[in-house]
Amino acid sequence: MVLGKTIAEKILSKHSGQDARANDIVVADLDFVMGQDGTSGLAINAFEQMQGQKVFDPGKIAMVIDHSAPSPLAGVSALHKQMRDFAELQKIHLYDIGDGVCHQLLPEQGHVLPGNLVIGADSHTCTYGAINVLSTGVGSTDLAAGLLSGKLWFKVPETFKFMLNGELPKGVFSKDLILYLIGDVTADGATYMAAEYVGEAIDRLSVEARFTISNMAIEMGAKCGLMEADAKTTDWVKAHSNREFETVKADSDAVYARVKEYDVSKLEPQVARPHTVDNVSPISGVEGIPVQQGVIGTCTNGRMEDLRIAASILKGKKISKKSRLIVAPSSRQVMIEAMREGLIEIFVESGAAVVTPGCGPCVGTHNGVPSDGENVISTANRNFKGRMGNPTAFIYLASPATVAASVLYGKITDPREFF
Repeated sequence: MVLGKTIAEKILSKHSGQDARANDIVVADLDFVMGQDGTSGLAINAFEQMQGQKVFDPGKIAMVIDHSAPSPLAGVSALHKQMRDFAELQKIHLYDIGDGVCHQLLPEQGHVLPGNLVIGADSHTCTYGAINVLSTGVGSTDLAAGLLSGKLWFKVPETFKFMLNGELPKGVFSKDLILYLIGDVTADGATYMAAEYVGEAIDRLSVEARFTISNMAIEMGAKCGLMEADAKTTDWVKAHSNREFETVKADSDAVYARVKEYDVSKLEPQVARPHTVDNVSPISGVEGIPVQQGVIGTCTNGRMEDLRIAASILKGKKISKKSRLIVAPSSRQVMIEAMREGLIEIFVESGAAVVTPGCGPCVGTHNGVPSDGENVISTANRNFKGRMGNPTAFIYLASPATVAASVLYGKITDPREFF
């Protein structure tokens, strides 16, 4: 009896030409390859050491200057120039300072489609799983091999299926849901697995909200964070690309390494406490902790839906004098849309600092490095010691609603009072 396949097994089978099953090793054709300014320099060097002359397909490659953009240091500026020169020589896509975060740009600009196999030299490349893409982060040397050959080896991951039932309550968002799941299964609970998120709770979410969940699959150790494509997915993809695509669905008799079922209907807002992402508490366990800085943005929560939620809380109000807020839209397109809707005006009038679309404060090189001992509440995906550039600071992770509510009062605040 031949059993069915998971989404990951199906995509890797098609791209390798093999009957791929969990734990098999395959060499598969890549649909898109991405590098950012923290990793592309090493990849370009490795490409040259491999005696690469031409990339496999200029139309299937992008380099994105987003982590330290605009450049804070001369050394970083030299790296940016190396990327620009390589992109011009190889005729590949280059997204420069202010264009936005790589993980917003690839789906937004129509580079990745359902059923695709995508690698990026950034751990949060798993984001695109929300639109039915098997996308995963790789090291710079693997990126160089992908640039050169258009292929890469993969160990086919086992799949951890998350069945998410019910509907999220008002004031509780997809960020709260993924933090809860990470807290439950722990930071290594899905190591090297494909996380597959299914159920009515996922069906009810917008595509933008789904990106938040797939983005943080890596925070539970997963190789990718996959979702099936429904009408919302296909409509969203067609609005961003006119290319043909084929969606992939798991078979009803697919074999899963683990299955866990949840009812999300009584979930409360969640906060990840320092210094690990799986150190998660319901908001009732951390309310009242003073916060000196808030951050709204990053590849996890810098999209229009996130900005609208935060602006709905901040409109007509002033941020506490004990707090400050940094807002980083996830792309130029998002920033323009937010300006047209008046959201940027709401943020600025509330006392927030709106910075260049990009990774901004999340990466810790510039744009809001906290002071010694300060508490930061952020919509980012990591809160490790030193993540934002100061190892003595404390980072709490939460939804855009929780961050906005918290900076109004200067302390961690339950956002449900605003809904």
